[in-house]
Amino acid sequence: MNPIFQGAATALITPLTPDGIDYTAFARLIDWQIDQGIDALVIAGTTGEASTLSDDEHRDAIAFAVKQVAGRVPVIAGTGSNDTAYAVDLTRCACQAGADAMLVISPYYNKATQKGLIANFTAIADASDKPVMLYNVPSRTGCNILPATCAVLAEHPNIVAIKEACGDLSQIAETARLIQGKMDIYSGNDDQVLPILSLGGKGVISVLSNVLPTQTVEMCRKFFDGDIAGSTRMQLEMLPLIHALFSEVNPIPVKAAMAAMGFCEDYLRLPLTPMEDAHRAVLLQEMRACGVEV
Repeated sequence: MNPIFQGAATALITPLTPDGIDYTAFARLIDWQIDQGIDALVIAGTTGEASTLSDDEHRDAIAFAVKQVAGRVPVIAGTGSNDTAYAVDLTRCACQAGADAMLVISPYYNKATQKGLIANFTAIADASDKPVMLYNVPSRTGCNILPATCAVLAEHPNIVAIKEACGDLSQIAETARLIQGKMDIYSGNDDQVLPILSLGGKGVISVLSNVLPTQTVEMCRKFFDGDIAGSTRMQLEMLPLIHALFSEVNPIPVKAAMAAMGFCEDYLRLPLTPMEDAHRAVLLQEMRACGVEV
């Protein structure tokens, strides 16, 4: 089984203005990420503010990204929802638009039992003609995809990976044990890339790589090339910036960072609001410490 990607994929921001998506900025950002060597791009995920995109914007963002990327790297479309029928429809749309894979979050707010999760993800995977990656982030959804549930879902031919942001390395290790290589694991937390790679993970879906794409890719490649010490050093050196990028709820800090780099307006949709000044000062300081010109 070939992985969707190996290394670092950016959970890409969506450049917004009061008038909607800034597609000129979006195109520039996509091209810059690819020029910097990123391994894949995730469109309309949490970092892309999918929860406040309109239905048309969500679909258009995916279609635009596929066209702009033009096959240079895999495009992974965020198509999950707390409404299974809507997620099925969005998944079909993303498949038709040419996305290479789907990233499907567990149902949020209404949540689900583990049996319900299996039924939800099975229905979405059945509707997809592209690979499906589960997304486990219980801090946002209130719903944890347990290892035994992953083992069941790993038997589905279209469910090939999971983005793990549960934060519990013991749980992730148990998932790795139970799935027996039938599903790839990606880190969903920038501060846990190395531990998850050491458990057999294939890479990271990263917020950090919006700001430092080349370095995030290099950290993963060093690990895969056997330079564990070098990879570990990079993980530890970037921790202060990672912490600053999560000093407020994602994507508030990364949107501030990308605005400071000149890629977009520092504009978010309510209920998200711009970054607090004290946190912003620390973020800019850590960006400079990592060599970013702001």
